[in-house]
Amino acid sequence: MQFQDYFPSFSEALATIYSKEESRILYRYFLEDFKERKVENLALEFEKVTEELKKGKPYQQILGYTEFYGNRFFVDENVLIPRPETEELLELAISKIKNLKSKIQNLKLLDVGTGSGIIPITLKKHFPDTEISAIDISEKALKIAQKNATFHKTRINFIQSDYLNTDLTEKYDVIISNPPYIGIDENTEIEDSVKGFEPNIALFSPTSDALIFYRKIAKDCENHLNENGLFFLEINQKLGKETLELFRNFSESELVKDLSGNDRFVMGRK
Repeated sequence: MQFQDYFPSFSEALATIYSKEESRILYRYFLEDFKERKVENLALEFEKVTEELKKGKPYQQILGYTEFYGNRFFVDENVLIPRPETEELLELAISKIKNLKSKIQNLKLLDVGTGSGIIPITLKKHFPDTEISAIDISEKALKIAQKNATFHKTRINFIQSDYLNTDLTEKYDVIISNPPYIGIDENTEIEDSVKGFEPNIALFSPTSDALIFYRKIAKDCENHLNENGLFFLEINQKLGKETLELFRNFSESELVKDLSGNDRFVMGRK
């Protein structure tokens, strides 16, 4: 089959949703996937995909996987689709953890709100001898996370628990998190395609306090980070200063902008 065989009808069907260039990129993704799976009835498959896309379903969920930090990760409706900003969070974390590892050999790391497991798995691939635990409230999300860990041959200690009501019992050298940070009052600002197809529990704060997770993480960093331990957080760009203020008592704390110039990360050292 040639590239152009189904593209005109595919692009036309999605013209009200995607530009021609966006449709071209999506078409390539699905064409490569069909070839990989050796799909025989391509016309039927493209018809199914087109209908899903017209409903607003993210193409990553239709494929069943996405690319993140140069690796493939499985996703479905039970986990958030990784955003580029989280790759930036990992860039920051990896560079700092490298320095920490020169002083501490056997690091212990905790990821809060792991979702599909992209953060702990990526870090485990960079630091294989690090003991990594990852917590999430969703059993269904953790099934995807374990599937990803198995696929990448990485051993992660996944914990199903409601973090906000969990008392940590261990100490860590690194705590990292991309928790739900969208306030309930921001609900109307989020696209329907996001709210309709991605788990709201992973998007929105469970209360009117958009910083509820960060308040607990700050306390846990005080009580469960080893001396000189590091923390890395992805945050709500509207609440940069407020989030940073929660970590004012640490020896180091910094508000970092993402590549788009938005306040996006808080990181520091105990």
